[in-house]
Amino acid sequence: MARVLILDPISSEGLELLRSEPNIEFEERLGLKGADLKAALAEFDAAICRSGVKITADVLEGNRRLKAIARAGVGTDNIDKEAATRLGIVVMNTPTGNTVSTAEHAFSLMLGLSRCVAPANQSLCEGRWDRKSYMGTQLAGKTIGIVGLGRIGQAVARRAVAFEMKVLGFDPFLPKELAEKQGIELVETVDEMLPLVDYLTVHTPLTPETRDLVNSENLGRLKPGIRLINCARGGIYNEAALVEGLKSGQIGGVALDVYEEEPCTDSPLFGMPNVLCTPHLGASTEEAQTQVALEAVQLIVRFLGTGEIRHAVNVPSVDPATLASCRGLLQVAYRLGRIAAQWHGGRIDHMKLSYRGDADPLRSQLMTAAACAGVLENIVDESPNLVNAPVLGAERGITVVEERGGESVAFDQSIRLEVSGSDRSITVGGTLFGKSMPRLFEINDHRLEAFMDGPMLIFLHRDRPGVIGYVGTVLGQHNVNIAQMSVGRYSHESDGSAIGVLKLDSRVPEKAITEILSFDGIDSAVAIDLPDAKWAPSWLGGN
Repeated sequence: MARVLILDPISSEGLELLRSEPNIEFEERLGLKGADLKAALAEFDAAICRSGVKITADVLEGNRRLKAIARAGVGTDNIDKEAATRLGIVVMNTPTGNTVSTAEHAFSLMLGLSRCVAPANQSLCEGRWDRKSYMGTQLAGKTIGIVGLGRIGQAVARRAVAFEMKVLGFDPFLPKELAEKQGIELVETVDEMLPLVDYLTVHTPLTPETRDLVNSENLGRLKPGIRLINCARGGIYNEAALVEGLKSGQIGGVALDVYEEEPCTDSPLFGMPNVLCTPHLGASTEEAQTQVALEAVQLIVRFLGTGEIRHAVNVPSVDPATLASCRGLLQVAYRLGRIAAQWHGGRIDHMKLSYRGDADPLRSQLMTAAACAGVLENIVDESPNLVNAPVLGAERGITVVEERGGESVAFDQSIRLEVSGSDRSITVGGTLFGKSMPRLFEINDHRLEAFMDGPMLIFLHRDRPGVIGYVGTVLGQHNVNIAQMSVGRYSHESDGSAIGVLKLDSRVPEKAITEILSFDGIDSAVAIDLPDAKWAPSWLGGN
């Protein structure tokens, strides 16, 4: 039975959904950190958190059990995604659950800032009736600039249009046609937007490109009296520049819900005139918390049950249909990787995957990761999977190249894997018969057809009489039974290069390999270990 750890408080609806799952048990352990958090994470298959717990590299170190972390919310800054990826842990978030609440909060701050709501309320609490000091401004007729037009940015835009505002937007990934349908006029750069807008709101992650989006250098380009809103990430606006702009009057107001370091109880902005700040309340509504909890639980349940990956921030998201459609080919790629690494036998520094037939970018990306996992299976201490195999390979200096296109000559789909290094290069090709029968059809340009499961013996030899008989005799003397045999020629001429692939009922002893290699005409022989045909790695739903 899978075990799920709840690290931060989530809504009761989320807990009830977990409780209803017959194949999952869960525990709430709140407020963990340090050694206690590290020990707890090692006991569970998946974890659900919010922003309270800090899942750092040191608490993940050495974890061999945890497979997934779901963040009940959008931001994953409290999770070390690089460390998680290296350990093969999928990190997912819930980007839709708090969309409306965050957009509404951004509008609340914009309205509160425009109408001086907070200071006017405070004046009454202090016994003063002072209407003249709190003259506001209306939103209708003003221009708002929105940086980042994802779900939240678009939700803000719809509300701005309803308030009769002109909307300018910057997002290099939003099609112009979609923007126009929502009443958004796209601009080419943020810099172009700055002198034109009365309000600026940001809805992007904090990246090197978005950090200090407003700073001391571009302060003079802002429209005088502009009001700035940030419900996204602290650090997008430079705090010192905000203070400078407020004091000079270049900035008419600042409303913040997020801060570079949280919790934040001390900032030079706190208490300044025309500043409205809240303690990260964007998603703090009952509806949002219920929704993100339900989404996080559903992400974990589906991942543990079917392998579905949705809203992942460190690997491609994979829906059940895509995973099911390529599960057999992932087995082919994985087993080709294992064969190639064992047949090569040395240091590998280059992998080339060639896909023929129906191999769209997502499917081929998954198959490449599966092949990497196979190559690394007996090389690394970690357990390679679809998440961490490319990272682990890159850490060991393995360059991976993909090639897609063209029809497969003999099969609907085929995969060729070339591995090279240590002045040696080998190629293996595989395909899928039916839905679940991986087949090897090529080794180093020798065409054949062989199973890819269980103990195997691959030997390169001269295509002449007596070779196959000798190998069979040696294996018989060592009580190794041949279950299936396939021989492939390099050309149609006899006495040329040929390769033999034997599927065996037990592993070939080293002494037998030595005897086989002593025969004139056999150039090389390698024992290959593959799992049983029905076996699948855990990342493909196996045990």
